[in-house]
Amino acid sequence: MEWLRNLSNAIDYIEKNLDGAISYEEAAKIACCSTYYFQRMFSYVAGISLSEYIRRRRMTQAAFEIQNTDTKVLDVALKYGYTSPTSFNRAFQNVHGISPISAKAKGSILNAYPPIKFSVSIIGGNVMPYRVEEKEAMRIVGIRIPLTMDMEENKRNVPPFWEKTLKGSQFAKICNLSNQLPMSILGATVCQNADEIYYYIAAATDHPVPDGMFEYEIPAATWVVFESDGHFKESIQNIFRRFLTEWLPFSGYVYAELPDIEVYPINKEIPQAGHSEVWIAVKKEKEK
Repeated sequence: MEWLRNLSNAIDYIEKNLDGAISYEEAAKIACCSTYYFQRMFSYVAGISLSEYIRRRRMTQAAFEIQNTDTKVLDVALKYGYTSPTSFNRAFQNVHGISPISAKAKGSILNAYPPIKFSVSIIGGNVMPYRVEEKEAMRIVGIRIPLTMDMEENKRNVPPFWEKTLKGSQFAKICNLSNQLPMSILGATVCQNADEIYYYIAAATDHPVPDGMFEYEIPAATWVVFESDGHFKESIQNIFRRFLTEWLPFSGYVYAELPDIEVYPINKEIPQAGHSEVWIAVKKEKEK
């Protein structure tokens, strides 16, 4: 459960600095992971992006001050990092549905977003099939799109990438490349560094790289493999959330921060639902 404690400490850091500068790098350092993986894990566990969480918390605090003190709206805006009244008004209305000036009126209805608290609760009845595998380095070849540090933007961009790929000629080529385990179509999220983050639709293969495609070698690792049957998009997101909140805290492992791999059956007309797997690299806690 150490990683949940680290995540809680990172949230405490954010809460203490709502009226000042918040460094994503510092928050990630407290959480003992990279900036990218901190934002990625946060979005799955909390259900919203880190930037959206910070915006909601700041606007919650700003609303309290506007309603309960005589502080000018402009001063409140500056306190919470908004040098432009227009940008503050926009952020405030997005959260509360009314302008900051309107919020001063008695009886105004506002939205409060309390701080997130991470804890382990008893959840029963839902089986989570998994296996742990040791695997040598895996070379994948396929097509890719760039990702960013904005997790919500990434979630919006990946589904259209799949749709376009399934309708194009490259998907069949990727299917034909697959000749290494897992013999499947792979969706891989790869963070090489802050400026090189990609989502691949690829196959594990030893074939040469076709024109217009890219290769990437995933190092040898220990993988926890989760199986799922259902709608692919919801299944994958649910697996990541349950991995972080239900499986990882009690497993004796930590997240290895290697590419996360979605495994789909080879089918040139992949359905929207069916059997899939998620491969997540882990390592023993003592190996940190």
